[in-house]
Amino acid sequence: MASHNLESKVDVIEIVTDDFDKVGYTKADEADMAKQNKTQQFHRRFNFLTLLSFAAATLATWEAVLFSNTTAMYNGGPVTLIYGFIFCWIGALATASSLAEMASMAPTSGGQYHWVFILAPRKYAVFLSWITGWNAVLGWIANLTAGVWFSGTMIQGLLVLNYPSYIYERWHGTLILFAALLCCVIVNTLLGRVFPHIETFVLVLHVTGFFAILIPLVVLAPKGSPSSVFARFTNIAGWDSNGLAWLIGLISSNLPFVGYDSPCHLAEEVRNASIVVPWAMISTIMLNGVLGFAISIAFSFTLGNSQTDLMSPTEYDFIQVFYGATNSRAGSSVMTAILIALVTCASFGFLASASRQTWAFARDKGLPFSGFLSHVDKRTALPLRSIGFCAIVSAIIGLINIGSTVAFNAIVSLTIAGLFISYLTAIVLMILKRVKRETIDFGPWSLGWAGLSVNLVAVCFLLISVVFSFFPPATPVSLMTMNWSCLMWGGSTLIGLVYYVVRGRKNYNGPIVEKAIVLTEKSIG
Repeated sequence: MASHNLESKVDVIEIVTDDFDKVGYTKADEADMAKQNKTQQFHRRFNFLTLLSFAAATLATWEAVLFSNTTAMYNGGPVTLIYGFIFCWIGALATASSLAEMASMAPTSGGQYHWVFILAPRKYAVFLSWITGWNAVLGWIANLTAGVWFSGTMIQGLLVLNYPSYIYERWHGTLILFAALLCCVIVNTLLGRVFPHIETFVLVLHVTGFFAILIPLVVLAPKGSPSSVFARFTNIAGWDSNGLAWLIGLISSNLPFVGYDSPCHLAEEVRNASIVVPWAMISTIMLNGVLGFAISIAFSFTLGNSQTDLMSPTEYDFIQVFYGATNSRAGSSVMTAILIALVTCASFGFLASASRQTWAFARDKGLPFSGFLSHVDKRTALPLRSIGFCAIVSAIIGLINIGSTVAFNAIVSLTIAGLFISYLTAIVLMILKRVKRETIDFGPWSLGWAGLSVNLVAVCFLLISVVFSFFPPATPVSLMTMNWSCLMWGGSTLIGLVYYVVRGRKNYNGPIVEKAIVLTEKSIG
């Protein structure tokens, strides 16, 4: 695998530092970087615990069950939320396992586009790698925007709850979005050295916050009957087929599992990455899956009149459920504030993943202004320019919310389309390799005999998820209720293809070969 791109452009990167012996990488990491022809530019500050904390907090599964359940409630109600969660949990585990195998094979920050280049037939490797990288960058920036947008609008929901005279304005939400985004930038830059420890603390909040929400719901809220939760299908959306409605409602169960590739993009900052990254991906799916499933059941049992809750002036049904359980604005405000804090903390990880994905793709000349975006600050060993770029693009997307929530939602829906298509491309190529019985240079973490079966389950899940994520959430369909995500994804992809034809194909030849000249403190003398 070390010679996978020997014809590519060779860059010579000179690393001069008096702190090189504190980078923290192991012999295995050094071998992995050499195999991928990449130089070590980051400090390896993450171990298994801190990476698991990062991944679990970034996934924010149980939190997302509460604030992203609307489509499921319109398309089946609790039946879709609960059974859809099980379906997406299995699919996410199969997909994450497939990606984890590739992350062990090639633990670099580039992730999907790097693996696609390795796995694809030589004739198509460069183009498939580029389009995968483009989709992954779009998906992660959209995910960052969605995270800070949820933070802002939930704060507006609290204002509506506590101050009924408050007028819900979209530009208010955008300003709060900016504030949440600024917090993300500060944590990722000024607090970059202690970022892994911050994530460990966030994991503690993630788990304790779960119980702080679950216990009041279970103890205080009125309970529905088991039949209303597990057997009654409520098709508020108006589709002729309940099966179609259930599939469309899956978007509410997919969003809680978006981003399980986040550890991959920090691979060059993780000690013993070829083993730690895969286990962190699998462990976070299991941990978050358990917490998310428990919240799905608790929320479904304590949901009152679903149509009334969905029409809540706070624009979030879970806030209405909290208020119905506690019969207290203060109590429901505290419970909602926990969610807001955790979603904002999850956005720390969104920005970290988006910036590393952007930086890696720029390092390989895949983006406009790659020379600028691929810079790593020598003092902090952080990709400060990529962090700033992702934050600025996210802020610009946030401005669209002022003019139209429909347009804004269409853009942030790129999260599922962009990321899932990047996963799908890599896994399909792995399947082709396995079916043709071609040689695959696996890493120390492998699916072994179960690999093909797991890959096939992942592909089926991803195809279903992507296709039905483009459907409108309800009928009748109007300009305001239409799901424009297909148009936005298609338009973004078209813009990328135009760039690729005009300039990108001249610059991008797949992951480049880097040669490091390392000057240690002793050699500097």
